[in-house]
Amino acid sequence: MLTIVKLGDPVLLKHSVIVPEVNEEITTLVTDMIEAMDREKGVGLAAVQVGRLLRLFVTRVPGDMVRVFINPDILETSIEQEPFEEGCLSIPGLYTEVIRPSSVRVQAQNARGRRFTLNAEGYLGRVIQHEFDHLNGILFLDRIDSKKKQRLLAGYEEKVRA
Repeated sequence: MLTIVKLGDPVLLKHSVIVPEVNEEITTLVTDMIEAMDREKGVGLAAVQVGRLLRLFVTRVPGDMVRVFINPDILETSIEQEPFEEGCLSIPGLYTEVIRPSSVRVQAQNARGRRFTLNAEGYLGRVIQHEFDHLNGILFLDRIDSKKKQRLLAGYEEKVRA
């Protein structure tokens, strides 16, 4: 059973590396990540969040199927941006509004290693951007004003210590 890495673990700030091949080990990791995401009631989970520095994430947003993104690249994002409250399984209980592009075009490999391109908007588009950030060592808190980030982190630290 995979354990989700929490804020403060330096692995969350590192860049993930390309998955060289989609093999049995990767397929097992994908299955275990989906199980961990569902167990924690998340909508997305990046490999780095389970301590694996691989360019891989999974999503399951309400009303959509499970999606697997291996070696994803964001090809383009919309000019239009919108705010939405985000949270993260690695920072449980902390939520704040983040402004992101309203749609995204992503190319990746699926769980069988086949390439695909997807245009995603709304909640799925946001989750893809959030998880893609994880692959580059970026947390959603890095996307907000620094004073607001400091205030939120101070409150979070208090809750964690309590």
